[in-house]
Amino acid sequence: MSAFKLLFLGTCACDFSPKLRTEFAEKFDDNARRASMMLMNEHFLIDCGPHCLDSMRIAGIDCSAITDIFVTHLHSDHFDPENIETIALAKTDPLRVWVSDEAEVPGIRNIQVIRMEKFVSYDIGCGFSVTGVAANHNRDAFPQHLLFEKQGEKFLYGCDGAWLMNETMEFLLNAKLQLLVLDGTCGDYVGDVRMSDHNSIPMIRLMLPSLKNCGVIDDKTEIYISHLAPSLHKPHAETVEIMKEMNVKVACDGLWLSV
Repeated sequence: MSAFKLLFLGTCACDFSPKLRTEFAEKFDDNARRASMMLMNEHFLIDCGPHCLDSMRIAGIDCSAITDIFVTHLHSDHFDPENIETIALAKTDPLRVWVSDEAEVPGIRNIQVIRMEKFVSYDIGCGFSVTGVAANHNRDAFPQHLLFEKQGEKFLYGCDGAWLMNETMEFLLNAKLQLLVLDGTCGDYVGDVRMSDHNSIPMIRLMLPSLKNCGVIDDKTEIYISHLAPSLHKPHAETVEIMKEMNVKVACDGLWLSV
């Protein structure tokens, strides 16, 4: 049985597709990406940005089913207080919102804020644990990548951050992840000024052999890129072909995974 049942509700960086203002607003499309977020095992939401409610509606997800939101950082395309409150008010019990321990969370009704110390594992119920690890992104947004584990199976959600920081690499040594979702903001070119806090495809080419040599991933690890900026990438189908050489798949809105 798969430990993780996952739905990509959004796979975009902050330059959202103009298609979302047309008929694509009512469906998922490979080239009409919404703000990056993911649903895990029907109850756990990773990030909640401006498109969250639309994506959940299109996917047929009931807000009241969400028990927890895990926040990677506080930039507005990942953290929308109004949408979080809408989800929270659909529930009787408080919605648990997990953030980095230094994050300043505004007043939102019917939530319980849980502050995560880096590299500390927390039991989140249903046999799952979560650990926030250091992420190389704008420090004012209090970033963290998220490591989920269930019965020895491990999944790292590493969007919005460049490379992996030293202490995170040390923590992940020999982890042998079952699933790795990496930031893929920038396309297949060199020289982008965003390389200090976002990945490009050439950066991923360099990273993967090192991650394998360190035992973070192995031949069985499923690897996806998400958080793609449409203005910095070729169309989805062309990006899929580019990533095949690395045995990496390209996430799109509405994609289901069982790992």
